[in-house]
Amino acid sequence: MSRRVVLVHGLWYGPLSLRVLDRRLTALGLECHQFRYRTLTQKVASAAASLHRFAEELGGDQLDFIGHSLGGLVILHMLDHYTDLPPGRVVLLGSPARGSAVASKMVELRPTRPLIGAAATAFEHGYNRAPASHQTGVIAGTSGIGLGRLVRPLSKPHDGTIQVKETFLENSETLELPVSHTGLVINQQVAEAAAAFLNTGTFNAASQAPF
Repeated sequence: MSRRVVLVHGLWYGPLSLRVLDRRLTALGLECHQFRYRTLTQKVASAAASLHRFAEELGGDQLDFIGHSLGGLVILHMLDHYTDLPPGRVVLLGSPARGSAVASKMVELRPTRPLIGAAATAFEHGYNRAPASHQTGVIAGTSGIGLGRLVRPLSKPHDGTIQVKETFLENSETLELPVSHTGLVINQQVAEAAAAFLNTGTFNAASQAPF
């Protein structure tokens, strides 16, 4: 059976930001492919359409997705609008499925609005439930360290940018880890938990699976 994992980066980042995660997941036996999109100039609908084409070209019997921050919203948008992909699972890393207070504040302020750009459209649509077609796991950071606190106060727990309550999706499994928003893509425990979920459909296997 051919199985592939698509990694989707977040706002301001490119595939380079997921290099460590890619390497760790590969060491855990997963075949990873990185999707690139223009976070500041490409609206979420356009990015989701591009992701769908990328996934179609990859093919395979099973196609999993891992998205960091905005990348998770691109994945959710794609799965809301396309139903013809192979079966698979999804892991979201610090993705503000219910909207981002920090991003919304930055859009309100003229000096910081360009730093969000076209990605603002991704935060206008909230997601309440995990996609019916894919088992979904959410990993949320709780370290409280990040520049988002300089934009506006955040309710604990948070990862310094995204509040845990903003990542909640019904019909998903959530794992909270003491890492920052950026740390979600470089932390070994996050990589192991993501791999466990993709392999078994639960984070509980992270401490048991013989990777």
